[in-house]
Amino acid sequence: MMRNPYEVLGVAKSATPAEIKSAFRKLAKKYHPDQSNEPRAKERFAEIGTAYEILGEEKKRKAFDRGEIDAEGKPRAPQFEGFGFGSQPGGAGGDFRGFDFGRGAGFASGGIDPDILSELFGGGRARGGQTRATKGEDIAVTVPVPLEIIASGGSVRVALPTGRTLDATVPAGIEEGKSIRLRNQGHPGAGRGAQSGDVIVTIRYAPHPNFRVEGRDLRLELPVTLYEAVLGGTVRVPTLGGAVEMSLAPGTSGGRALRLRGKGLPSPNGAAAGDLLAMIRVVLPAAPDRELEELMRKWREQKPYDPRQ
Repeated sequence: MMRNPYEVLGVAKSATPAEIKSAFRKLAKKYHPDQSNEPRAKERFAEIGTAYEILGEEKKRKAFDRGEIDAEGKPRAPQFEGFGFGSQPGGAGGDFRGFDFGRGAGFASGGIDPDILSELFGGGRARGGQTRATKGEDIAVTVPVPLEIIASGGSVRVALPTGRTLDATVPAGIEEGKSIRLRNQGHPGAGRGAQSGDVIVTIRYAPHPNFRVEGRDLRLELPVTLYEAVLGGTVRVPTLGGAVEMSLAPGTSGGRALRLRGKGLPSPNGAAAGDLLAMIRVVLPAAPDRELEELMRKWREQKPYDPRQ
């Protein structure tokens, strides 16, 4: 005896047509006899097809829900007095005109739309017995890209789950989360002349030891000496395009942000590039210094000030 089609497809009785179709696709792929290593795949495959032939067609689903047909799609005898199982549609029981009870159910009956089978299994038989060429599936990967390549453009090596590697061209300034499509580099298609799928590469910014990305801007901690902070001077600042020199004004306090315009990430649409924000961090000598300590004691006694006021 056939199981309840809702149980076969693993859906609730309240499932939408889209949910039923999705469940059918998933199970049909899993148990297709030519592709599956599951035990009793052939029997399960036929059972899935029978269930979908009932639940995938609105009239049959309603008839099953009312108890007028069974799990194989055949009319139930108590509700069909005078309607023999061998009768043809159009006899007694006019609610079932158009139902094809006599063909048998499942994939072999032809009751499942051939376009769905062709889409699922690639190169399935289309109408007229012709083999339908089906494009291969896409492959999605996420690739960390160094900020230096994001800034100037270049290429990155992409490792695919299939074991293949290929190079993807990265345009300068591409935003994080955007994708690059490599056409016809995915899984091969089925059927004569079928196209391969694509590889879809999602860009992620690789962590950088110096810079933190904030939109199109970059933020950097810039260590300076005590005497540079007090007396001012010229300091070298790293950027993604190489180090540049920047003037430090006398009396620059730690925590101050100095802006280098246009030294951030470029914009992919031709707008102005972001800026580099250099956050000043005053660093004392690594080794203890008695002269510095003595000077600071005098300052504490003679020139006290409160930076936290």
